[in-house]
Amino acid sequence: MNLAVFVSGRGSNLNAILSNLELKNKVQVKVVISDKKKCGAFEIAAENSLPAYSVSEKNNQGYISFHDVTKLLVDLEVDLIVLAGFLKLIPDELIKTFKNRIINIHPALLPLFGGKGMYGMNVHKAVFESGMKISGATVHFVDEIFDNGKIITQRCVDISTVDSPEEIAQKVLSVEHQILPYVLGKFADKKIKLSDDRVLIEV
Repeated sequence: MNLAVFVSGRGSNLNAILSNLELKNKVQVKVVISDKKKCGAFEIAAENSLPAYSVSEKNNQGYISFHDVTKLLVDLEVDLIVLAGFLKLIPDELIKTFKNRIINIHPALLPLFGGKGMYGMNVHKAVFESGMKISGATVHFVDEIFDNGKIITQRCVDISTVDSPEEIAQKVLSVEHQILPYVLGKFADKKIKLSDDRVLIEV
């Protein structure tokens, strides 16, 4: 199964995909896309000899448009797009071209703590300030609204004894690195099934 991984930061989830032994013979990352010109994920891409592109709709020098990205992913025969810490809203053209083939990992238990502006440490600060005793990570399909698509899987972590948002972030990131490769393996094995209201994962 061919993947495109979209990132905005250091790329720890990209690294989790590339280093997962169970995925070695199941998935292949074909390209890495970022809304940044420089980011840690591009260093990981370079270390793994993966092509990397910066995307922008503002015609900035050194960037390509989302329209061109869509054509690129079609040409590369990408089966699934993985948003792994990508902070920009995906445009309609890309969503329509890859309908039900774009997933995102979110560092909270959706539908709580999602939506515009809810990314990175913003999420963990909101969770911490809410007094929640659990948090976790969610993998979901992507549609035209931030953090709105159908939930594929979630995993909880106990945060009842944490002293800071940073502690929550560390606990949740560990869970992200587990469930994202798990979901990708299930996609590769064709064990993700959509029903009208829910997403089913076959054993």
